[in-house]
Amino acid sequence: MEKIKIFSMKSPYREAFHISGYVFGSGEKSVAIVGAMRGDEVQQQFVCSQLVRILTDLEQRGMLAHDHEILVIPSANHFSMNIGKRFWPMDNTDINRMFPGYGLGETTQRIASALFDKLKDYETGVQLASYHFAGEFVPHVRVIKTAVDISAGAKVFGFPYVYLKTPEPFDTVMLNYNWQIWNTAAYSIYAGTTDVIDKTSAKQTWLSIIRFLSENGLVKRDVFPGYKSQVLEDKDFTTISAPCAGIFYKLKSSGNEVRRSETIAKILDPYNGSVLAQISAPKDGVIFFAHSKALIMEKTAAFQIV
Repeated sequence: MEKIKIFSMKSPYREAFHISGYVFGSGEKSVAIVGAMRGDEVQQQFVCSQLVRILTDLEQRGMLAHDHEILVIPSANHFSMNIGKRFWPMDNTDINRMFPGYGLGETTQRIASALFDKLKDYETGVQLASYHFAGEFVPHVRVIKTAVDISAGAKVFGFPYVYLKTPEPFDTVMLNYNWQIWNTAAYSIYAGTTDVIDKTSAKQTWLSIIRFLSENGLVKRDVFPGYKSQVLEDKDFTTISAPCAGIFYKLKSSGNEVRRSETIAKILDPYNGSVLAQISAPKDGVIFFAHSKALIMEKTAAFQIV
């Protein structure tokens, strides 16, 4: 294992900001794995830290494939993480909305440019991503639809679901989309939670990545078989929004099966505790996403059901 420096920047008030990567093996640039690009992506950084630990052990035991290189970047925004902010603290911009980057631009553009220069030549890219809503997911792998269909490769991870997402305008400035434009097979993995560590979904995630590496001949390690992935598209989701604001009293969590008309959450008056609204499942299915904060605003996505 070799620790490399990908980006450095001096700070007038704090120690210098460095983005480091961990390189395993040498030769063909096979797989790059990127963790936290936002300051609240603690689960994502934790998963990457465990991958570094596992790959270090496998390399020491001679269980990595010859002539192949694996890169892991656990964090690209620990400045924000250190002060509890999601986005870049100086201007509140999102690194993952700046790709492919601009080396002479604003700070987050320069960070994105340095990252992409390092990442764009890898055959496969894996990003530990997070959703823009606060909540918990069924762990899954997401692929943005482009001209090349890589859904078969996504199934190798062994997650319950593979989500084929139709790109929207904002997707064009994200790492996943730009990776694919540069002919990298790009997969975004959602590891269940974001700002808290859930050990069960974290372990499921890092074992799924090891399974992917093993099935592609990059590591020699037995991993239990995963799920037979179900492929989802946008039409398969039903989003349920909160009818009003209040305390979010959740009765069902992500991964739970629900029946049509079953009560899955209540919204309570924060002053007198009365029930302001009940949220019911509109159909039979599985909760794919569930809001996780104690409070909810009107029209915020409370659940997604598949």
